[in-house]
Amino acid sequence: MPDRGSGPSGPRIRVGRPSRRARTLLMTLGALAVLAMLFVMFSGFWTDWLWYRSVHYSSVFTTTLWTKIGLFFAFGAVMALAVGINIWLAHRLRPPLSAMSVEQQSLDRYRMSIAPFKKWALIVVTAVIGLISGASASGEWRTWLQWVNGVQFGQKDPQFGMDVAFYVFDLPWYRFLLSFGFAGAVLCLVAAALTHYLYGGLRLTSPGSRATAAATGHLSVLLGLFVSLKAVAYWLDRYGLAVKSSGLRSADNWTGLRYVDAHAYLPAKTILFFIAAICAMLFFATLWRRTWQLPVIGFGLMVLSAVLIGGLYPAIVQKFQVQPNEASKEAPYIKQNIKATRDAYGIQDSEVTPYKGNYKPVGKDDSQRLRDEADTTASMRLLDPNVVSPAFQQQQQVRAFYQFPSTLDVDRYKDKNGDEQDTVIGLRELNIAGIPDHNWINDHFKYTHGYGAVAAKGTETDSGGGPDYTESDLPSKGQLGRYEQRVYYGEKTTQYSIVGGPQKELDYSDDTGEKSYRYTGKSGVNLANPINRAAYAVAFGEPQILYSGAIGDGSRILYNRTPKERVEAVAPWLTIDGDAYPAVINGRIQWIVDAYTTSNGYPYASRTTLGDTTADSLTDGQRAVVAQQNQVNYIRNSVKATVDAYDGSVKLYQWDTKDPVLKTWMKSFPGTVKKKSDISPQLKEHLRYPQDLFKVQRQLLTTYHVTDPGTFYSGSERWQVPSDPTTKSGNAVPPYYLSMKMPDQKDQAFSLTTTFTPNKKDNLGAFMAVDANATSPDYGRIRLLKLPAQTPVPGPKLAQSKFNSDPTIANELNILKRGDSEIEYGNLLTVPLGGGLLYVEPVYLRGAGTNYPLLKKVLVSYGDSKPVLEDSLGDALNVVFGKKAPSTGTNPPGGGTGQQPPANQTVQQALNDAEKAYDEGEKALERRDLTAYDAAKKKLKAALDRAAKASQEAKPSGKGGASGG
Repeated sequence: MPDRGSGPSGPRIRVGRPSRRARTLLMTLGALAVLAMLFVMFSGFWTDWLWYRSVHYSSVFTTTLWTKIGLFFAFGAVMALAVGINIWLAHRLRPPLSAMSVEQQSLDRYRMSIAPFKKWALIVVTAVIGLISGASASGEWRTWLQWVNGVQFGQKDPQFGMDVAFYVFDLPWYRFLLSFGFAGAVLCLVAAALTHYLYGGLRLTSPGSRATAAATGHLSVLLGLFVSLKAVAYWLDRYGLAVKSSGLRSADNWTGLRYVDAHAYLPAKTILFFIAAICAMLFFATLWRRTWQLPVIGFGLMVLSAVLIGGLYPAIVQKFQVQPNEASKEAPYIKQNIKATRDAYGIQDSEVTPYKGNYKPVGKDDSQRLRDEADTTASMRLLDPNVVSPAFQQQQQVRAFYQFPSTLDVDRYKDKNGDEQDTVIGLRELNIAGIPDHNWINDHFKYTHGYGAVAAKGTETDSGGGPDYTESDLPSKGQLGRYEQRVYYGEKTTQYSIVGGPQKELDYSDDTGEKSYRYTGKSGVNLANPINRAAYAVAFGEPQILYSGAIGDGSRILYNRTPKERVEAVAPWLTIDGDAYPAVINGRIQWIVDAYTTSNGYPYASRTTLGDTTADSLTDGQRAVVAQQNQVNYIRNSVKATVDAYDGSVKLYQWDTKDPVLKTWMKSFPGTVKKKSDISPQLKEHLRYPQDLFKVQRQLLTTYHVTDPGTFYSGSERWQVPSDPTTKSGNAVPPYYLSMKMPDQKDQAFSLTTTFTPNKKDNLGAFMAVDANATSPDYGRIRLLKLPAQTPVPGPKLAQSKFNSDPTIANELNILKRGDSEIEYGNLLTVPLGGGLLYVEPVYLRGAGTNYPLLKKVLVSYGDSKPVLEDSLGDALNVVFGKKAPSTGTNPPGGGTGQQPPANQTVQQALNDAEKAYDEGEKALERRDLTAYDAAKKKLKAALDRAAKASQEAKPSGKGGASGG
């Protein structure tokens, strides 16, 4: 039979619509994908809500959320409606017939292509614009809340008589509204112009009129609105002059009006306001006149006026009126800037007192008096918290999965006699890197917390030069009494843990073995709910949270565990100090966090950048101030916060009861900040003046200690913060906590201190101290001792150089450094004493077989007396004040030359021989002569041994010399 088909044999494949089962499957998969995306979005929101609820600050979350949502929809809707209405109006005003031209024929194709989708195109365009505008507006939630809840400062600016609150709370919101209005006017103008062009209302190349009357009227109204906003901008710019930054000869961050602002820019802005208002009316008049001639002329006049009146005229005033006699012209405005800056930074009551700074040898008549005063003037903190952390780590770490911070903290605790003593303290926190075997269970379930505080006397060391512990061991025991030692929240605790469930935790490990524990606190979020587990599995990218058997009834997830993170989260309107510190209070370890209210809108007050101002030789990523790049010109330590190291509970306490910015935020977030009266006496004993605020204030005081406008302008009295001479970083010397008394004080007070040097000089210019004890009635009182310019009192750099260049001290330190030992200098403390300045610096030795530094010597210098290096502070003070003979061959104080003992001549000879042998060895290495190199090494060792022996013989007591190697 013939083949009936012409194609290939086999079954035919029918291509058509998918089967119902396939369509159902595709729809199901699509729905699941959408649900998965929605759940991912939901999980972030839900976990945030659960966290805020767990710390009992859900009102912060809801207030912030609803404010953002309200601003988003309000401003998004306004912008979308404005643009949508103008597009609709431009379309409605289109000409009935388009001109017969090539241009319009080309546009016809576009009109026809979008005709079926006009409504959808309008909806999509306005929706996108609305979303972008709403998102931008929601970011201004802080500005909105401050404007709505702003509290008056009770102080008025000298130029306009407006309360400071207008500049801090109102002006930023008005500027936002203005910028939003400009954006809306431009978008509406562009959208309307494009629509008119698309539908023939505007023509670029067609013959006849370039625009229809309807298009002309529509666009002229929009241009009139834009120019009206420009008029409002000119009016607000007048007030903006009070917070405008500019440079002045003696102040780079000068803020506020100057002579040219008050006499040129201010009248210019007023004139330009009226010109812009008239120009706007000319644009509106085109609704009746239907011509662009007058508006264009008016707009050109406004632009020309802006150039001549707003630019050229102020330049002429500055050149011919101000510059020839700038100091006199600027004097009233400098005075206003000085007052405002000192008020804004809380330094208005700082006291500058002349101080002799006696730089002369100690006489016999003064030696006993000065020696006695040295014991009562200050409790010299020889244990440097920035150096001794390795000693804590080596002696008290106990296990590798514990750690101490690189910089310990200074606090005050009662000794056995009930007297307050400066104490160096650190917490034994969890060290994830030290966990023996890393897996999900160990990292997040077993190793969950640190254990115990370790403390040592700040003014003493043990017999070997190590910390003299008042609280030590594991579990910790000592003078702090009984307290909850588990540290679930700390500066080093940065990852999440899941506690309280079926999986037991490692409590601590000692010689008897591991101790288990199950968390009993109420902190964290409960994971018993499967929705919560799923949300955290998505939020943390860890699917095991969803199905792991280690999670069950009672399981809670802990995260956001550093004190700064927690305080910043519950109070996002605060700026957090860079150094949270622990204190044992009423049986609990509490992290104390200083927090600031700041503003960038205080009129006339000069600005500073927090990150730059608070940096010193000790700051690092851990101690950097939060929001460090913020420029501010107002700051208050308005809030003291605590974070419980066990349950993570956060408490905010009002500290500055007069701060209008804090009052404004308390109105915005009612119930979040407790009253100052709620601070317990036990907590108050551990509160202190914060370092970051002190560093900001000291930077301002380099310039603003001067209150006379003429002297301020000349800059002759300007100071600088010296660099830290004990490091090679070149960064500023850090402030130091110690108990001391200033010349006008009867008793020692826990203080925060620093020094100043004259600008571009190394001699001492001033000494600054603030009463840092929160229980003192003088808390926060700033005292400045100003040294006479003609008296060359050494600053920190010169004092360190004086120590380093003394041959006897250098010999002694070289002996200490023999072998692989290293010298580390501690904090260089400066103390006003008897009309002069006493410098004290501990010297630590890190021996060849020792991983931590030990205090071996103390350097002391006073006035013009020769510096001394002794085994103890008492011996050093006795020597420098002539009460004891030097043990290192130092010239006796009092200016006498003294005769060094013969043994010390042997020391010098031995060191010279050692140096010669070292050079011979280097030269032998260069020519690769190993025999000569070995011989030089033997000579070097023999010379160092002779130097050590001679040094021992030079000591009357038979002690000291080389040690710790």
